[in-house]
Amino acid sequence: MQIVNYPGHPPDSRPLGPAPLTPALRRGDWVMTSGQVGIDPDTAQIAGPGFAEQAHQAFGNIRALLANAGMEMSDVMKVTVFLTRAEDFAELNDIYRSYFSEPYPCRSTLIVALQPASLLIEAEATAYQPGSGA
Repeated sequence: MQIVNYPGHPPDSRPLGPAPLTPALRRGDWVMTSGQVGIDPDTAQIAGPGFAEQAHQAFGNIRALLANAGMEMSDVMKVTVFLTRAEDFAELNDIYRSYFSEPYPCRSTLIVALQPASLLIEAEATAYQPGSGA
């Protein structure tokens, strides 16, 4: 199993804090990301107060982790999205289309509470690229 971290961060760093998790793991042809929120791993700051800013940061974090593993967003098979407000669902769909294209990955979307409460979205992805195993 290979640890995949954010570009520019060593594998053992925790740019988003001391939580007991790894940003992403690769095993063979598969990469799974931990939940990505609207926090910039380089600054450890929330990307902004709005849903769009945070959603673009969360999906951008996923894209960066996949790129660091040698994959692309088109390799994503499944996405789980956690929203804190149901009213952001339509905007999520618009933003989602800017990161994924048809055939879209399978997706589940849930309404939850996140900590800190200023976070509006968390997303995780599972990607597969046959023959790419490390």
